[in-house]
Amino acid sequence: MQNQTETVFIVDDDDDFRDSMQWLLESDDLHVVSFNAAQQFLNNYDGEAGCMLLDVRMPEINGLALQQIMSERGINLPIIVISGHGDIPMAVSAMKNGALDFIEKPFDDEVLLRLVRQALDKARQQHGQQQETEETQARYDSLSRREKEVMALVVSGLANREIAEELGISPKTVEVHRSRVMSKMQADSLPNLVHQAARLN
Repeated sequence: MQNQTETVFIVDDDDDFRDSMQWLLESDDLHVVSFNAAQQFLNNYDGEAGCMLLDVRMPEINGLALQQIMSERGINLPIIVISGHGDIPMAVSAMKNGALDFIEKPFDDEVLLRLVRQALDKARQQHGQQQETEETQARYDSLSRREKEVMALVVSGLANREIAEELGISPKTVEVHRSRVMSKMQADSLPNLVHQAARLN
């Protein structure tokens, strides 16, 4: 059973098709929220983790346009594009813009469910990485200006004496700042600190 905190968002203007997909996914113990238009999704989405089933051909804002808006707004959901026979070029464009996969109507229910499970797995990974990055950023923001300078030089590979010369302070003072950096960043080793710095970049 999937984690109920993750949501499968369906964006499709075909009411019957949307309802049948929602029934199928909910029968597999998935949490589903559906929308009949891209703007309705944009008006109601508030940052939940999950994935999206997206029809490429819709009035007003089509699937490709919604994908672009989501990218601009930092909405990072794995997307499975739903394509009719004549929409294959649009589906291919959506894939080039980062969609996870596309599925052509009519499709096998098991194929859809397998793709959705893969998308939710990816969503979990992305959500976990995003949380780690936010926590690392919060720790970094707690550093003083001098501690940030010391951290940058430490992760660049300089020794304490070299850092002291670079900043015009004593090696002993560098040691104090370095110790505070390690503590505030909750880094138990230099490689861990380097890893956190890379995540911030």
